[in-house]
Amino acid sequence: MSVKSSSPDVSIENIYKLDGRVPVVKAIPFGLQHVMAMFVSNLAPIAMVCGVAKLLGSDQTGIGGVELARLLQSAMFIAGLGTLIQLYPVWRVGARLPVVMGVSFTFVATLTYIATNFNYQTMIGAIIVGGCVEGCLGLTYKYWKRIVSPIVSACVVTTIGFSLLSVGARSFGGGYVDDFGAPRYMIVGLITLLSCIIFSALAKGFLKQLNVMFGLVVGYITSFIVGIITIKQLFEQFSTTINEVGFIALPRILPYKPVFNISAILSIVVVFFVSAAETIGDTTAVVAGGLDRDITEKEISGSLACDGFLSSVSGLLGCTPITSFSQNVGLIAMTKVVNRFTIMFGALTLILAGLFPPIGAFFSTLPQPVLGGCTIMMFGTIVVSGMNMIGKCGFNQRNTIIAALSISIGIGFTQTPDIFNYFPKIIADIFAGNSVAGVFVLSMIMNFILPKDMDVKKLAGM
Repeated sequence: MSVKSSSPDVSIENIYKLDGRVPVVKAIPFGLQHVMAMFVSNLAPIAMVCGVAKLLGSDQTGIGGVELARLLQSAMFIAGLGTLIQLYPVWRVGARLPVVMGVSFTFVATLTYIATNFNYQTMIGAIIVGGCVEGCLGLTYKYWKRIVSPIVSACVVTTIGFSLLSVGARSFGGGYVDDFGAPRYMIVGLITLLSCIIFSALAKGFLKQLNVMFGLVVGYITSFIVGIITIKQLFEQFSTTINEVGFIALPRILPYKPVFNISAILSIVVVFFVSAAETIGDTTAVVAGGLDRDITEKEISGSLACDGFLSSVSGLLGCTPITSFSQNVGLIAMTKVVNRFTIMFGALTLILAGLFPPIGAFFSTLPQPVLGGCTIMMFGTIVVSGMNMIGKCGFNQRNTIIAALSISIGIGFTQTPDIFNYFPKIIADIFAGNSVAGVFVLSMIMNFILPKDMDVKKLAGM
């Protein structure tokens, strides 16, 4: 009798329930598939930012070698920790939902601008402050939830996609190298891109989510063939990392002393607003697609708080901000596997991977054209997603004016940064190279100024 009464507590059927135990042997594969779906995408943003970053007091472009390996280690660790807290909240931080966290692409364009025009330490300082701002916004969600309208979020997401295109193209052509655009770089980037597309078209089920990983493997092998990287370089990187760090090591706290610059902070805070909107959308989609119910205010608040405060922790580890991963939201909607205990094994896998520097050392050798090939279509998808969001808002006169004016001025002015020459320096620092900030501010202003019923008034006057 005791066996029968306890059997419902541990059952494979619980994978479709938020709570409940699942046999460990059967839970691990379901948890690992979430890791496989986001692993490469989790590491790509920090690798791309480090490829162009400058350290304080140095004119050299790029962070590589053991330093990059340690940062990739931190990226794996913080993604696992963020996911774990979303599953099992600490105080009011966390949604108690199967929300998988990872290093965000949303920030790449702005972080690249700050890390290039200021330095990496200034970028870290901005992340720490910006994350705290979003965390506090999460805790106070009920007081501001109607301020950022859907049309504002749609304009900003579209702009993020556009601003990332040049980042992807730079990596596609080899990054910051003397022979940028050389045939070998273009060949590797193209083969990587085609591999991602073909795998996505032919694969079935959740395997489609692994198209980036497949492209990475093919692109990496191609890089060896064309001579971008050699076996000797790979083993030297492993050897150096193990000699300096060891096989097992905790992520470093404050590897770079943060520098706090008001212009950089304001630029990042704007993007954290956008990240908050994305997190709200992803968390809502998890609840609707996986649990078939409406999301609660408490769940959104906890998810945003985790998104923000864990991004600050990521900054303390020298890494870039984290956010909810949309590909994992799609995986949950497709499989209906929402069990927290099951997905916890994915989070623990990421945390454990973050304790082994050799894993970071391997991914630190990833050539820029492989990154570009894996991500350039992904960035284009962000543009399309933003356009779809604008379409869902409706192409009435009001929304058309907001979208057209904010995007054209926000992006257009950054293409001619000299236009800010006579503006105060703080304004130029925020907007001259940061189209996301400009679009956000302009769309917010017009959303407040333009009458909600302007289309109705126009019809009434006819």
